[in-house]
Amino acid sequence: MMRALSIASTGLGSQQLSIEVIANNLANVSTVGFKKSRGEFQDLMYQTLKSAGTATATGTLPVGIQLGSGVIPVSVHRTFAQGDFQQTQNPLDLAIEGDGFFQVTLPDGSTGYSRAGSLSLDSEGSIVTAEGYPLLPNITIPSGAQTVTILPTGVVSAVVTTGAAPQLVGTLELARFTNPAGLHSIGKNLYQATDASGEAVTGAPGEEGFGTVQQGSLEGSNVNIAEEMVNMIVAQRAYELNSKAIQTTDEMLSMVNNLKR
Repeated sequence: MMRALSIASTGLGSQQLSIEVIANNLANVSTVGFKKSRGEFQDLMYQTLKSAGTATATGTLPVGIQLGSGVIPVSVHRTFAQGDFQQTQNPLDLAIEGDGFFQVTLPDGSTGYSRAGSLSLDSEGSIVTAEGYPLLPNITIPSGAQTVTILPTGVVSAVVTTGAAPQLVGTLELARFTNPAGLHSIGKNLYQATDASGEAVTGAPGEEGFGTVQQGSLEGSNVNIAEEMVNMIVAQRAYELNSKAIQTTDEMLSMVNNLKR
């Protein structure tokens, strides 16, 4: 019975993690470019009391006896499925349709990667994120530009004078990874590369393997509220059942302690 207490306690910890992951998904349901996560688990080692195939007086055992030790979390897997587009009509709002990440230069000089395309101009006319991190490669819009056009292929042009031809000011680059789920999230809608994600491969939007950009739109969170609510109910019920297993085991131990000769 003591084994049952230990097994059920691992179930409580795992379901608590599930609820925490779901809560974070729901909290970011309106976060631009957010990608949902899910907890992944595996069973623990087994104690073999009787092995299948053991020889007996009449033959061999067709089925053995193995008792599990519970469950353990192994990962929180981030899903990079496409989110829905939100039309904003802001010329510096960009959504990536397909594979790819925007590249930004972080304060320490390293490179961050993001799906959030809510961009602005700083005091020098450079395109930056909401946190003020400049895009990589750096693109500067001329002072007094009347219109800014960003093509699906990432070509950025601006009209400075009324009636003048558009002026090419730069081209966006996207980055993609062999294993985007291996990226390290650092908050602020940013990721950093790891050994698990592999090195970033860069290229222009629309090239082979890269998505295109859509001006005047933002990619919303890919969290499905109904799906998260169902997952929450399942995790809650599993937590209750593990709690009940502990309570039942405690009651059985109490009965044993109160046995009289």
